Amino acid sequence: MTAATAGPPGTVAAPDAPRVGIVMITRDRRERLLGTLERITRLPEEPPVVVVDNGSSDGTAAAVYEHFPAVRVLTPGHNLGAVGRTYGAAALDTPLVAFSDDDSWWEPGALARAAEVFAAHPRLGLAAAATLVGPDAGPDPLNDVLAASPLGREPDLPGPSVLGFLGCAAVARRDAFLEVGGYHPVLHFGAEESLLALDLEAAGWGVAYCPALIARHQPDGAGGAPRPGRAAQVRRNVLLTAWLRRPLRHAVAHTVRLALDGRTDPTARLALTEAVQRLPAALARRRALPALVEARVRVLEGWGEGAASGGLPPSGPPSGTPPPYGPRPAHQAKPTHRPKDPP
Repeated sequence: MTAATAGPPGTVAAPDAPRVGIVMITRDRRERLLGTLERITRLPEEPPVVVVDNGSSDGTAAAVYEHFPAVRVLTPGHNLGAVGRTYGAAALDTPLVAFSDDDSWWEPGALARAAEVFAAHPRLGLAAAATLVGPDAGPDPLNDVLAASPLGREPDLPGPSVLGFLGCAAVARRDAFLEVGGYHPVLHFGAEESLLALDLEAAGWGVAYCPALIARHQPDGAGGAPRPGRAAQVRRNVLLTAWLRRPLRHAVAHTVRLALDGRTDPTARLALTEAVQRLPAALARRRALPALVEARVRVLEGWGEGAASGGLPPSGPPSGTPPPYGPRPAHQAKPTHRPKDPP
């Protein structure tokens, strides 16, 4: 916001720089990106925008420089995958970071509302927005899944607690996001959101569904069909997430199930092959979840498989149960994969 920063009821808004910046990642989708930037740069909040070009070969960076000189473009020189979002967030100096892809944008007023929500809920680390899909702006089915989080809402969060969200429809507290290392480099793309949510929860931050925040998503293809190879990436990364954060017996059991599936399912076989290739890097970065967070994940697994982005259903504390999170204990492990700050 350029005029004033909204705060909790009863506080006086003071003039301030924009509180929410936008990070977009893209690769070889120049025309789609330019159309999305046209929408984003017209937002009334006038957010600073950082585009991370994940190794495009179609002149993306030059086109953005030409048509949108106020937009900062980062060119790491190769495809960082989802880590591009972390790279972009490190380049911003706004307290909040809203994430978009080259086919998604924010409704006017959504970012101003996000500033209000985060100011009123200091423990909120990430807000999952409601998503409207396609030219008809129909609700994404994930909205209902997140709203139906089986464990309810903690009193210091603005909506149901979740452990899954759509990466292009989320707003994060920048310090919290970078504190936990952002998106994990071992995963690259596919189901990467769940690991980030787990790491935020493990560090004591809340992750909640906030339907008052509205993002628009207009994916390519009929009905937003998944991109080729995405199913294998998701299954690979669900397994790698188990090795990174879950108990060893769970990771072993998950590996065995995927191997058995791979006898007849080429997608499972590819997922397992790719997971094995990345397993040494995952084991080197393994950090088991705190018991309270692991208990939440187990409840989710009992609720239903794959209900939220990244294979983990939404989560939250049981209704009437005191929230298990206070300040982050000093002994909790610090992240080991924070990227270098961009130039």
